[in-house]
Amino acid sequence: MCRWLAYSGTPVLIDEVLYRPTHSLIDQSLHSRMGVETTNGDGFGVGWYTDHAHTPAVFHDTGPAWSDRNLHEIASHVSSPLFFAHIRASTGTPVQQTNCHPFRHRHWMWMHNGAIADFAVLRRDLTLAVDPVLFPSIEGTTDSELMFYLALTYGLDVDPPGAVARMAGLVEHVGHTHGVAQPLQMTVAVTDGERVWAFRYSSAGASRSLFYSSRVSDLRALHPDVSFLKDVSDETRLIVSEPLGDLPGAWNEVPESTYGIVQPGQDVLRTFQPQYG
Repeated sequence: MCRWLAYSGTPVLIDEVLYRPTHSLIDQSLHSRMGVETTNGDGFGVGWYTDHAHTPAVFHDTGPAWSDRNLHEIASHVSSPLFFAHIRASTGTPVQQTNCHPFRHRHWMWMHNGAIADFAVLRRDLTLAVDPVLFPSIEGTTDSELMFYLALTYGLDVDPPGAVARMAGLVEHVGHTHGVAQPLQMTVAVTDGERVWAFRYSSAGASRSLFYSSRVSDLRALHPDVSFLKDVSDETRLIVSEPLGDLPGAWNEVPESTYGIVQPGQDVLRTFQPQYG
């Protein structure tokens, strides 16, 4: 499937997070330890926010992340307080730029690891549920992008957790109607440029891996010699498909059927369940 990371906090060069850790996302593109596939080479994407633009920038390509010179060039020159990065292993839809994550609509970004089971069978019914006003903005053919537009249809602007829960409920309902026992597998990150919501859920109750970083203040106490920790604020947080290194105490697994919110002040973890009807 895929691997991804979301960063929020003190502005840093994207390179600091994307390339430099010992088990960086670039390393995971060749040597994933916890993904379904060891290699994630069916395209990649990064998306980032800056102070002078109302929408995030996105950069996608269809080649593998580990050898892309333009990605390395951008990452070593762009600094951002909030960015997403994603490496793709296709579950059947074509390898093309419009199918690479993260997906963007206005000020929102979305990325996903997982799949809708029997997507070819369910796709028509799910697509017809998208708000007709939003439908022309869909560019690709993935289940991931369709999930994003269903969440937008169900109120992402006003209630992100509720919108994702209603999206998940629809996928499961349509799947069950077509005889698919376990329709949904997902870890999802979505942001409005200020907060990040991350979800871990699957119909089977055995979701793909997802981790969040410990509080910076706690990590400084444990590892006073780590230079990166000296340069970022206590608000800084990472959410990742798998840990970027082996620093003791740095990573915490997101519990099954849970979502978290990274936001100014206190971050939270809450139970997640699909909503039906």
